[in-house]
Amino acid sequence: MKSLKELLENDYLNELKNCKDSAAASDLASQNPSPQVKCPLCLDRGIILKDDVAYPCSCMQQKKMENQFRHARMARGLLNCRFENFRQNYYRSSYSEDRSYLESALKALNASQEFVHACENDTHGLGILFTGPVGSGKTFLAAAIANALMEQDKSVLFLVVPDLLDELRATYKSQSNELDLLDSAREIPILILDDLGAHNYTEWTRNRIYSILNYRLNEELPTVITSNLSLGEMEEYLGARTTSRIIQSCRIFKISVNEDIRGQIYKEREKK
Repeated sequence: MKSLKELLENDYLNELKNCKDSAAASDLASQNPSPQVKCPLCLDRGIILKDDVAYPCSCMQQKKMENQFRHARMARGLLNCRFENFRQNYYRSSYSEDRSYLESALKALNASQEFVHACENDTHGLGILFTGPVGSGKTFLAAAIANALMEQDKSVLFLVVPDLLDELRATYKSQSNELDLLDSAREIPILILDDLGAHNYTEWTRNRIYSILNYRLNEELPTVITSNLSLGEMEEYLGARTTSRIIQSCRIFKISVNEDIRGQIYKEREKK
């Protein structure tokens, strides 16, 4: 059996082996800078040698999260959507003592955290449907769920429904590509469908969405959905059978705000 030294062909890593600790390795790397190297500690190798033992470099955790993020197909702007960043003040009214918006939002937040906790042990069960007007924080909670699950190494797929419909239309003449996309959406342990709104659905795209949701319902795979449609409107745009399966497979939480959260964020930013 070859030793670690024999397996390592790179002279630089052999030199790192003689360093007493990772700090010394970092000093050595800094003396030999390379404009293409992102991590001076391990020279992008992913490992650090100490006393003939290879240890994963700290940069590997960041790379792992980035790979999960790409696999989940989430936009980079959603990376900071975390439960700890939930802002209660967005749901408080400046004009009255009405706490109904805040109470509804907190129920949705608690349900999201409970969902993540349940998925720690079993990725089968009910999903969540967040409904409410534009700018009420639905996507924030869906992305916070995705980020928390990815930190647990769970497989997540985050699909923005208008983009999904465009991709499905683009594969209309290529059945193999269509099946790849549909299979991924059907079989991923946790699927998030963001912005299931009043889009230009055709009978063909309605059938594809039904196929995804019906498969996941039968396999008890949870789906997190955000929509600005009421259940009545959802039935009008997607059909009764699809809406029925959403109701059967999801807990439903309505979120509302006095003012679009994006507008509130804009005002805060421009005051600085």
